Amino acid sequence: MTYCIALLVSLLAGQSTPLHPDEAGAIGTPVLLTDPGFFLKAGESYFDPAGKRVIFQAIEHPTQGEEPDDDYGMYLGDLTFDANGAISGLENIIRLNNEGSANTCGWFHPKNEDIVMYATTTTPLVDADIPGYQRDSERYRWAFPPKMNIISQNLKTGATEELVTDDDFYLAECSWSPDARHIVYCSLASGAGDIYITDTKTGVDRLIVGDTGYDGGPFFSPDGKRIAYRSDRRGNDLLQLYVAELQFDDDGAIVGIEKEYQLTDNEHVNWGPFWHSNNRFLIYATSAVSHRNYELFVCDADSGKTSGTTRYGLRRRRITHADGFDGLPVFNTEGDVLMWTSKRETGTSQLWTAPFMFDLDAGPTVMSH
Repeated sequence: MTYCIALLVSLLAGQSTPLHPDEAGAIGTPVLLTDPGFFLKAGESYFDPAGKRVIFQAIEHPTQGEEPDDDYGMYLGDLTFDANGAISGLENIIRLNNEGSANTCGWFHPKNEDIVMYATTTTPLVDADIPGYQRDSERYRWAFPPKMNIISQNLKTGATEELVTDDDFYLAECSWSPDARHIVYCSLASGAGDIYITDTKTGVDRLIVGDTGYDGGPFFSPDGKRIAYRSDRRGNDLLQLYVAELQFDDDGAIVGIEKEYQLTDNEHVNWGPFWHSNNRFLIYATSAVSHRNYELFVCDADSGKTSGTTRYGLRRRRITHADGFDGLPVFNTEGDVLMWTSKRETGTSQLWTAPFMFDLDAGPTVMSH
């Protein structure tokens, strides 16, 4: 793969926007990271372990007279900081993927700063009919293209390596375990989404979650002992959130799940669950407010090992309040910075970041289980 430098003429990126009054105390002043003058849309971003870079997917505005790409490219950028150490913007943005390929779900190696992972078709898609999840309209849809495999890429040399491959079925929604031994991901080999884990030490692939319907979007907990994910196992396009406690053998390999907990059971789409660094809470997006106004909420994902009381899915509290879509939330390693995809201010999906100031151990419950 070759690097393509994205030369940005930043008109809006790096600007801050006033907080919605109801967001005060939850987050600090939001800062726009991606330039809507350059990116038609951007989303699904993740911090590197040091909190200095982000990997994300985006589609650039085409040159005049041309059509925009149909599929996302994978991009990397360096965060900039103000005199007080707060994130102020994004610079040195490069595109990582082959031109014309479809890409998603980037992730940084937890131990090697020169390595990233993402899912890619490598070559342009040729099938017009790509399966995907869609609710009611094209406003909320993501594709499941076949021949999408999971690769790693060396940021210094550009060299790539295939990590998990299946040329017949979609593979994506991938991330490494905190110790980098295991890769968790979603595969459509069964016809619906199932969650697998590949042990990079032994090369063994194991089915972890294979219930009826789509299960995907898995992330390891900060201690590597659990995963959080979304599921449409009822087949009604209303995603619910789950956490599974993992089972290990004597060599430390993940061999299954001990127990699964359902965190939501409602008439909404709940997706993109991501762990806070304290290992006891999840942040996620939900249509609880409106299917046209997804917002971010937090809830308990406490195993009881810290607090002594097992709480899964309780104490739901709202974080964002801006009009339009807010979703795909992630934290930095310390858990004091939030980054997410939002249509606030710009009207297009772009990357935003803000200090995370919410007191997770306080505050009223705002919605029932």
